[in-house]
Amino acid sequence: MLNVTIMQDEAAFDRAAAWRIIAGMLANPRAVIGLSTGQTTKNMHRLVSEIYALCPFDVSGITIFNVDELTNLPRSYSGCCYTMIKEQIADPLQIREENFIMPPTMSDDFEEESRRFQRALEARGGVDLQILGLGANGHIGINQPGTPFNSETWVSPMDPVFEARVRRETGATHPLGGLTLGIRTIMHARRIVLVAKGAHKADMVERMIRGPVTEAIPASVLQLHPNCEFLLDAEAARNLKGPPGKESGLSCEGNCYGQV
Repeated sequence: MLNVTIMQDEAAFDRAAAWRIIAGMLANPRAVIGLSTGQTTKNMHRLVSEIYALCPFDVSGITIFNVDELTNLPRSYSGCCYTMIKEQIADPLQIREENFIMPPTMSDDFEEESRRFQRALEARGGVDLQILGLGANGHIGINQPGTPFNSETWVSPMDPVFEARVRRETGATHPLGGLTLGIRTIMHARRIVLVAKGAHKADMVERMIRGPVTEAIPASVLQLHPNCEFLLDAEAARNLKGPPGKESGLSCEGNCYGQV
């Protein structure tokens, strides 16, 4: 059975997700924690920072990174993952610079940067907790549909819709991509929490959880992970209301985040 947690609304979802990250830090003072950027994770990161400001705890041994990073764009671009994670988590929690592991956004050899990024995580003992978002087309990290399940850290093409937006915002005319942990690398994380919210994710959530495991929907591989939680708000889970499938769900009220 799959581990599916459904929160009543977006606010409860954000709180639950924030506490997953904090719990990972408190449970292991030397935890290696992978994050994801985007609209789904922005509020949960804000809550992590607010909770830390109210009740500081020891993060001196915590390592953080993002599952992916844009390539061939300066870090000064607000959409770069380094910039977002630095502003949302690393700076507010005062994470040590040497414990904030990210690949560069500019390089003459991204293949070597991919290997270096993966080796850096392996040198820390591997990933203890990986937070993943769900792309509209089922991608995780920047592993687009069709990415082989045995892929390791590499530079992937961007989703065309996202790439078009980045080009509008930056005026870039050169090739763009995303350095991302590969699917095999992601699956090596000891614990994974896939987060998705909003009605626009409902169809893909259903296909990810109830459909076959297929490279056409990269996120479907998470059905095979031994310690993966699918954390959803009610809107993202709306299509799961029906005959029980492989999933076991927990529907929560908005104030029960401390119990899930």
